[in-house]
Amino acid sequence: MESDILTDTVIPDEAAELKAHARSFAQEEMAPVAGDYFDSAEYPVDVVEAAHDADLVAQEIDAEYGGPGRSLAEIVATVEEFFRADAGLGLGIVSQSFGTEILQEFGSERQKEEYLRAVAEGEKRTGMAITEPDTGSDLAGMETSARLDGDEWVLNGEKYWIGNGVSGDYITVYARTEDTDDRHANHSLILVPTDAPGYEAEPIPEKMAYRASEQAHIVLDDCRVPRENLVGERGEGFRMVAEFFNSGRVRVAAHGIGLAAAAIEEAWEFVHEREEFGRHVSDFQSVQHDLAEMRMEFESARALLWQAVDHVTAGEDAERWAAMAKANATEVAAECAETAMKLHGGRALLHDERITRVYRDVRMPMTYEGVGAVQRDLIYRNF
Repeated sequence: MESDILTDTVIPDEAAELKAHARSFAQEEMAPVAGDYFDSAEYPVDVVEAAHDADLVAQEIDAEYGGPGRSLAEIVATVEEFFRADAGLGLGIVSQSFGTEILQEFGSERQKEEYLRAVAEGEKRTGMAITEPDTGSDLAGMETSARLDGDEWVLNGEKYWIGNGVSGDYITVYARTEDTDDRHANHSLILVPTDAPGYEAEPIPEKMAYRASEQAHIVLDDCRVPRENLVGERGEGFRMVAEFFNSGRVRVAAHGIGLAAAAIEEAWEFVHEREEFGRHVSDFQSVQHDLAEMRMEFESARALLWQAVDHVTAGEDAERWAAMAKANATEVAAECAETAMKLHGGRALLHDERITRVYRDVRMPMTYEGVGAVQRDLIYRNF
């Protein structure tokens, strides 16, 4: 390739320097150890600590609470670089502050001082518990409950695929607190310290992808937390999470773009180095067309992503643009990985090939924060 595929020509000027910083970090701290962490499936403590030292964690937390207070554009610019280097390590970094955007928007001043600052300073790790074993994309159908008993919330239920559910210090739990006819007014958000009585969590073992990141199965059994741990208004959980998903889905689109870039780079390098029938594999027209198709789809998806960044930042038809960017970018990543695997031939079956990790990892962002069918529902609803 004549130039770096994740060019900074499409990003705003204010994000260029930060993007270069994230690229250097990804190349120096993430890429060299990605294979080892994929094999071991250990939590990447040293990489996360290095990211803290590099001021690349908790980027959405405002300076008022100890964070860098970066824009969505700046965050997306760094996320592309993280996920090109490795998706599992990338998620390990960005999930350090998952849910803090909601807390910053809707939490009380006491909650912000106690919970946001500790995450920004690297003293605490957080997560957000929405998905359940039997319910994924149906936000209004979550069954975990929370009832008031005097001055405490008592939570019961299970949560699944929860980042930092074991090693995190607190989790923002999405739970049913009401019983109204309005399905969109039945849930609330509650801060739950992981050392609270009745909180139990175990890692989800042997994932096929994102192995360096931590996902957990959480059981809440009469788990008690103070009444003041309610975030925002009671019964407004659905609306708060739906708003959060607009920026969240744009970031997930960046996960896909980073993975697609990795797949294209691996395919390009392989076919230009390997020889068959007395010439480089890249000399065959069918291979050239495969690469051209990958590049076209990649550039289209990335252009859509950066349009979505502008619309979500401006609050203009944010739900539709976020859904379009998320569905398109993650599906393009899967298509690019599939083509790259084909071009690698038998080498694609080897465990230690980077493209094998990418091929596995692309399945994950297609699922979290809503599968493709849900994104299409949102697009049509906001057509």
